[in-house]
Amino acid sequence: MVAKGKRMKGSVASLEERKLYPVDEAIDLMQAMGKVKFDESVDIAVRLGVDPKHAEQMVRGACVLPNGTGKTVRVAVFAKGEKATEAEEAGADRVGGDDLAEDIKGGWLEFDKAIATPDMMGTVGKIGRILGPRGLMPNPKVGTVTFDVGAAVREAKAGKIEFRVEKAGIVHASIGKRSFEADALRGNLLALIEMLVRLRPASAKGTYMKSVGISTTMGPGIWLDPAELQVLVK
Repeated sequence: MVAKGKRMKGSVASLEERKLYPVDEAIDLMQAMGKVKFDESVDIAVRLGVDPKHAEQMVRGACVLPNGTGKTVRVAVFAKGEKATEAEEAGADRVGGDDLAEDIKGGWLEFDKAIATPDMMGTVGKIGRILGPRGLMPNPKVGTVTFDVGAAVREAKAGKIEFRVEKAGIVHASIGKRSFEADALRGNLLALIEMLVRLRPASAKGTYMKSVGISTTMGPGIWLDPAELQVLVK
């Protein structure tokens, strides 16, 4: 077992064992804990009452965080003609077709998000083995395969995140930075929870949102009250 440092011990000591915190109290408590030398990400883990082994219970989607992620997102777009121009005007960092695919084959991966128009998926499919394992493959389910490339680029730049439930039924995501105002973190958190509630599979029985925890990169987890969260997003 890894020994806890003084900062972590102090942070854990400020938490009440087994307490489910209201969202506002949890965020205030998290931001009051001992700081490190960099601006930590604020992460959330939501355990859902689903079985991802069944296709109809695979919870996957995307959410535009109203207050952004605190990160600069580099966007590559596979498009041609007017759609390429639209993507460039929306702020895409790189736009191309076969030339872009060839550069990626050659090892160029200086982007965080890939978007493609449907007619370019033949080209994108040729580099699927490169993009897929890195989580960069465009997918219509999360809005990254679309003819509305301008809106897709702007959303990606503004703080659109993608999520997918893992084998254990847990969704992990980053909802901002520790330096954000408490209201900004609250808004981002509730936006994600609202989307997860909206995506509840019809076949999921019993308690859907089993547990929710938030933490900074180097901090302890703080458990939120799932019942309160679901009331807040209704």
